[in-house]
Amino acid sequence: MSSLTTLARPYAKAAFELARDEQALAAWDDMLKLASEIVLEPSMAALLESPHVGQAEVVKILSDAAGDAFHGKFRDFLSVLASSRRLSLLPQATELFRELREAEEKRLTVKVVSVVPLDEGQASRLREALSRRFECEIELNNVIDENIIGGAVVYAGDQVIDGSLRGKLNRLSNTLAN
Repeated sequence: MSSLTTLARPYAKAAFELARDEQALAAWDDMLKLASEIVLEPSMAALLESPHVGQAEVVKILSDAAGDAFHGKFRDFLSVLASSRRLSLLPQATELFRELREAEEKRLTVKVVSVVPLDEGQASRLREALSRRFECEIELNNVIDENIIGGAVVYAGDQVIDGSLRGKLNRLSNTLAN
């Protein structure tokens, strides 16, 4: 998976620069999301792998499937991906694009894993604390996982803050084992 991300990174950066130049980050995000969803469809994935279908034809099929959702520069971007046989990297490029967009807009999407759903007060306090720490606007996604026993694990960008009871027990076990 990391090798796919590495391959997708220059395309994500190029898309980001084009979108930023057009002041259309949200529109490009939407187009990338739609293109990724189409590419992940089993029938489209088979077309991408087929040696019998030209890449220009694949771009046309992709654009036709999206209807009027893709504009000119985005279609050109898809053509560049196709000429390099990299259309299958769209899902990874989309994720990387979102990270670049969030950084540009000083936003961060944070995944919070907890045993029970966070109530509004907990979510608000956590959002404020993370906003101070990362100096940006925080969007929380709460995921429920009973295996962490208690507490929470916060995934913020490339950082993990493990405040779970399972994590504390694992650290205690490791300390006692040494």
